[in-house]
Amino acid sequence: MASTVSSKPTSTSGAIFSAIAATGNRRWWALGALALAVLAVGVDGTVLSVALPTLSKALHASESDLQWFSSGYFLVLAAAMLPAGLLGDRYGRKKVLLVSLALFAVGSASCAYSTSVVEFMAARVLVGLAGAGLIVMALSVLTVLYSKEERPQAVGIISAATFVAFPIGPILGGWLLTNYWWGWVFLINVPVVVVALVAVVALVPESRASEHPGLDLVGVAASAAGLVILTYGLIKAGQDGWGNAYAVVMMVGGVALLVGFFAWERWLTRQPGGQPLIDLTLFGSASFTWGVILAMFPILAMLGILFTMPQYSQGVLGTNAMGSGLRLLPLVAGLMVGAVPAAKVVHRVGAKITVAAGFGLLAVGLFLGSTMSVGSSGLFVAAWLAVAGLGTGLAMATAMSAALVELSEEKSGVGSGVMQAVNKTGGPLGIAILGSVLSARYLARLDLVGIPKSADAAVRQSVFAGVAVAQKLHSPALLISVHRAFVGGMDLALLVSAGIALAGVVLAVVFLPQSNASTEPIPPGHERQTAV
Repeated sequence: MASTVSSKPTSTSGAIFSAIAATGNRRWWALGALALAVLAVGVDGTVLSVALPTLSKALHASESDLQWFSSGYFLVLAAAMLPAGLLGDRYGRKKVLLVSLALFAVGSASCAYSTSVVEFMAARVLVGLAGAGLIVMALSVLTVLYSKEERPQAVGIISAATFVAFPIGPILGGWLLTNYWWGWVFLINVPVVVVALVAVVALVPESRASEHPGLDLVGVAASAAGLVILTYGLIKAGQDGWGNAYAVVMMVGGVALLVGFFAWERWLTRQPGGQPLIDLTLFGSASFTWGVILAMFPILAMLGILFTMPQYSQGVLGTNAMGSGLRLLPLVAGLMVGAVPAAKVVHRVGAKITVAAGFGLLAVGLFLGSTMSVGSSGLFVAAWLAVAGLGTGLAMATAMSAALVELSEEKSGVGSGVMQAVNKTGGPLGIAILGSVLSARYLARLDLVGIPKSADAAVRQSVFAGVAVAQKLHSPALLISVHRAFVGGMDLALLVSAGIALAGVVLAVVFLPQSNASTEPIPPGHERQTAV
């Protein structure tokens, strides 16, 4: 139903709108600063995978330590999303953004100068906390700076910055590790952060909720614990398989905690004067609810590419990390072509059709990718990657905009935190699903007849271990078997990803509102109608 929601800004809000109107095109320079901050977070995550072999030697890290360098970061990132949004709404989004940038620089420098596993893990925790603040505040500020009509374009630029990080990380990291001290792969974040800090100070206006949100400590604790436990369970499932009892218990426990969190929020909402962490009326909007859900689907589907293609490039084609990053450039080019002009497409045909079309293109690209063989041409690979990127850009930018368009300035921080918490959970979920699919097909297609038993277990671990054993044994037959087995597993994983994209098409058509109506920021003294 439609209800009249007072949208009379406070004097603070009025000042913000006046500042925005006065700055004009400076808002887009501000977006550049936000995109730069998001890019730094993305590059930090991707460059770590390239640096792991070097860190193993430099820090005397075990295989378990290396896993936790990545997993610990994701756990902290997931836990901090909603608290970061609350802090922004309560104390000021620009302040939280600036503090997050400063902590990110400190954490990056601490990673570079770590001399032990414990020091490096502590630095990664700090980087994860800062990264959560950067990502959530970047999206939250968009609701203040841009009108509903402009948000798809702004979100498209932020999305493009996120995905540009995937090839830039391996390319830049590979070059630095080849030519310089390993610490530079983390120190490179510092000058980027300094530029972003200056730009945010100069260009981004301060904003906060007119009334301080209450500190729902129970909600903060329950949501953080639930997200951490669920994410940890998904990581364990990806490492040890879905049949691992411990992983299943953790996933069930995480979901139970999150269900309890929403029950608490519902109870608190009904109490006189209750101030829940999340405004549950947001979920009465189909645009917000399905925008949040559908924004996760491109991540799930795209992991079929991001998880398998670097392994294909390095394990099958024999390229280095830098080369595998270069081979992802068609994907990024397609994404930017799709994401940046998404606003114009939405204006013409509406969000429903735009998201569905984006998922359709993504499914086509992934289906083509699932037909790859060991000898597929580089041109064919580049073509299907570009199609998949184009679809991802359209679908993700539009779905995120559909959610953000429903956020008021009052709740933009926590609302953005909800969306990012769902998105970040999608990463470990996708890796757990697609990793299991790839591994099962790889093991089923291996031909290990005549291979010494001592080498059998190593070949089964991964395509890299299989290639190493084949080269050590000087066995062309085993090398061919490992390559074919991996490509078979990769094809199946890409086919599953195509199915996820097709599910996105169906959900967008059935549930996402068609309306493409847009409004400008509401001037002081007016009210609006909001569907709840």
